[in-house]
Amino acid sequence: MKEDELGKSETLRLTEAINYSLNSVLGKTIIKKITGNVIVVSYDTGQTRTERLSRFDNFVQIIDGRAEIVIDGISCMLETGDAIIIPAHSVNSIKANERFKMISTIIKSGYEDVI
Repeated sequence: MKEDELGKSETLRLTEAINYSLNSVLGKTIIKKITGNVIVVSYDTGQTRTERLSRFDNFVQIIDGRAEIVIDGISCMLETGDAIIIPAHSVNSIKANERFKMISTIIKSGYEDVI
């Protein structure tokens, strides 16, 4: 198992699986497959993921704190327990107005018919 991955067949407390780091965004892989990935990520206050075009659907669930997710220019404020799907082929960014942790589930299959 890689150092940044979590173990299989183990109970996971995802809010404790990753810490906050000053002025940083940290990620830890839960599952990585050709068909998709599940990652737990922490953002410190003021950190952002710059605007980019999504190639695949991304299910994001906030597990601690509050996040701002901008999808095609529309800002959505999410807090602990909230989730959103960032659609494939959308322009999006993630902003930490305060620190937060999230689970990111990217689905890479099922796009064979999408142009």
